[in-house]
Amino acid sequence: MYSEEIDKRKTFGIISHPDAGKTTLTEKLLLFGGAIQTAGAVKSNKIKKTAASDFMEIERQRGISVATSVMSFEYHDHLINLLDTPGHKDFAEDTYRTLTAVDSVILVIDSVNGVEEQTKRLVEVCRMRDTPIIVFVNKLDLEGRDPFDLLDEVEESLGIRVKPLSWPINRGKSFKGVYNLHNHTLNLFEANKTKVSKEIISISDLNQPQLDTLIGKDADQLREDVELVEGVYESFDKAAYLKGQLAPVFFGSAVNNFGVKELLDTFVEIAPTPLPRVSTKGPIDPYDKKFSGFIFKIHANLDPNHRDRIAFLRICSGKFERNKFVHHSRLNKDIRFNNPYSFLAREKNLIDEAFPGDVIGLYDTGSFKIGDTLTDGETFEFQGIPSFSPEIFREVINTDPMKSKQLEKGVRQLTDEGVAQFFVQQPGNKKIIGTVGELQFEVIRYRLLNEYGASCNLVHKNFHKACWITTKNQEMLDDFMRIKASEVALDKDDNPVFLAPSAWMLQMAQENYPDLTFHFTSEFKTMDSTK
Repeated sequence: MYSEEIDKRKTFGIISHPDAGKTTLTEKLLLFGGAIQTAGAVKSNKIKKTAASDFMEIERQRGISVATSVMSFEYHDHLINLLDTPGHKDFAEDTYRTLTAVDSVILVIDSVNGVEEQTKRLVEVCRMRDTPIIVFVNKLDLEGRDPFDLLDEVEESLGIRVKPLSWPINRGKSFKGVYNLHNHTLNLFEANKTKVSKEIISISDLNQPQLDTLIGKDADQLREDVELVEGVYESFDKAAYLKGQLAPVFFGSAVNNFGVKELLDTFVEIAPTPLPRVSTKGPIDPYDKKFSGFIFKIHANLDPNHRDRIAFLRICSGKFERNKFVHHSRLNKDIRFNNPYSFLAREKNLIDEAFPGDVIGLYDTGSFKIGDTLTDGETFEFQGIPSFSPEIFREVINTDPMKSKQLEKGVRQLTDEGVAQFFVQQPGNKKIIGTVGELQFEVIRYRLLNEYGASCNLVHKNFHKACWITTKNQEMLDDFMRIKASEVALDKDDNPVFLAPSAWMLQMAQENYPDLTFHFTSEFKTMDSTK
């Protein structure tokens, strides 16, 4: 029973460059899974219904995803856990952490623009972890690039071998559908933004005259293309896909619900079930019946009416049970949860139990930080969930002294979510926020005002990089902190941080203080250090 539950689960993330159609594809997968009954076209002005996965007001205004959404739905006797990630480069850190919580990804590529810069960065992160990738080439209903050219670009730019499992019949205004190379079926295109297309015809032999009747003069071109595909690309090797070495490719139009079913059916067939996770005590096997999991995301004010704070837990092994005590490794204390939830974007469903691969929401009173590990009693930490060194800095200046408490609470809660780093600098208890992108400041200011009623100015600070410092030479650290007082701060966990004014000043500090180690991610916190 326990192993059957694990084998049913598929947990994956959707990644892409902004505007490639990732959120639209997410919505259509939910439509096929029966999780929603109708889909609004995200970019359409005629259909005002916004995407199910974009629940923050600023996301609806800007038309972009800036926070990771978690959604669960059932499809063909499988439980699918889908994590929709921010596409915007300023929120790459949230996406990176989300990728630690999934077992595979679907990469969406715009057929008009091809492989874009953010696509490369995201795939680099996947390659670091050998995450299995399925590619969905989107927007075939537009006049896009030649499919063969696109596949060449994917292989060259992303450094991964590809294998088409479906093939488009023409494109743009002449787009007629896709031929599924995996199961030899023909799906004829019909533009439909809100419903599921049902016209799928089985054609095992492309030389059948029926093909000419169905798609006319495009039949010969399809036969040529398929012959070329089968000659150029190796046969699909599931083992190579699971090792992250080979990416199956599908073509379609997410906004028109087209090509999505082929993608989802194949995903369910080949995508990995929950995989082991690296920890300080070695790999944790999902089939181990001892419970464990880690927090990869925290979201304040998911429901603005209740000012709640939700921590998202990826279960790695064992069974999570409502009201049963679990051990918080970092705090070394036992806690329990009365109201654990599964999610469909803003809709929450109370659950009694959850299994490896599941992502659940836990109400948090402030005891969680990103990367925290929960177990059935053992004390260990899951690894590989870092915060990155920020490169853009702003000092928080309160513009409403009557709302000082709200501002303090808002800044701390929002930076707990991991979209930004929070530092306190003395003298004067100065609050400094550091991010990897400008858009995060816009989101923080917006949310401080709308969710906490706190207004502030964010004044630029001319720092090059924030580096965490560890050492076994306390005397040298004290000396550094005194001499560099105007360039050091403490993070939320009271770790010392060097706010380097320039790359040269950072290099000089490294040379002049050889016993100090300067870290560019917070992953050192899971290692031995004299914090």
